[in-house]
Amino acid sequence: MAQLSSFSVPDFHLPFGNSKHPDAARANAEATSWVLQHELVTAAAEQFSGIGVGHLAGRVSGDVAYERVLLLAEWMAWSFVLDDQHDHLIRTGEVAAWRPVTDAITGYLRTGRIEGAAAGRNPLVTGFVDLCDRILAGMSEGTAARYRAHVPLMLDSLDQEASNRAATRGPGVQEYVLMRRHSSQILPMMDMVEAGLGIDLPQNVHDLPEFQALVASVLDVISWGNDVFSLPKEHACGDTNNLVSLISFWEGCSLPDAVQAVEGRIQERIEQYLTEEERLIQAVIALPGTEPSLVDAVTRCVRSYEDWMIGADLWQRYECTRYSDERFAAGLESAYTRPDLVSAA
Repeated sequence: MAQLSSFSVPDFHLPFGNSKHPDAARANAEATSWVLQHELVTAAAEQFSGIGVGHLAGRVSGDVAYERVLLLAEWMAWSFVLDDQHDHLIRTGEVAAWRPVTDAITGYLRTGRIEGAAAGRNPLVTGFVDLCDRILAGMSEGTAARYRAHVPLMLDSLDQEASNRAATRGPGVQEYVLMRRHSSQILPMMDMVEAGLGIDLPQNVHDLPEFQALVASVLDVISWGNDVFSLPKEHACGDTNNLVSLISFWEGCSLPDAVQAVEGRIQERIEQYLTEEERLIQAVIALPGTEPSLVDAVTRCVRSYEDWMIGADLWQRYECTRYSDERFAAGLESAYTRPDLVSAA
């Protein structure tokens, strides 16, 4: 394994402005209270609060009511617990215990019911049900359908991550890039933000190749940047689900050189995004019967994606202690992780 002798996160030069909801700190405190109330976290609440989910939600939600920011912050809090508990099962070799939880979640998305008494009492499942009901209540039919599709893809990607860590070597770079778009867990959050902003694009816009290319660029910029921020932890614990580590392995270069390579890829992706933005607007204008209101909605959606890219970067640099925490950098589990959570009834 390549060595990480020195490390600093480069400036990714994201050419976008950003503002934060004035009640982001309040949302962070209340989202932390929510995970405690649902017993997703029972210790080290201060460390969990340091993740700063409310600050991230406040940076990407746009100009919406506080309740929308809080709901997103609570979903983000749940997502971080989900990710960390899955990591715990990988470390302890208990990934098989994950299936009843994910089956309960995906089953609820399909039917609105929880099947299996034990899974139905698990805090990850009860927390999901609480959030899911409130999330879907504020969504249009089309946005709700995309949210229902994105959550299972997110869960499947965690299974892919577990398989990658059990393999003798990591996945290919392009295979990883495709998986990472879902393991970032961003797509369901984007659905929530669009619903909060009242953006309801028709499916034929979502199906445009130009729209799909734009979304892929956004996900890549955010995910690859996060891989740089999280490199010390993932390198320390031997997790190859990281673009920097994979480039280092497959291209035979040092980790600092691989960081530079990822920085270059991010800059290229930003340039592609700016080009794709123009192409998308032209493609929408060319659709039969396009009204000015649709072009305006697409433009607002594009602005929201820019908030995501710059907001995630600013949050990681200035408002989130997760990536600078000594335990995290050493590759250890978070202090708030519950070893018994998946089996809890």
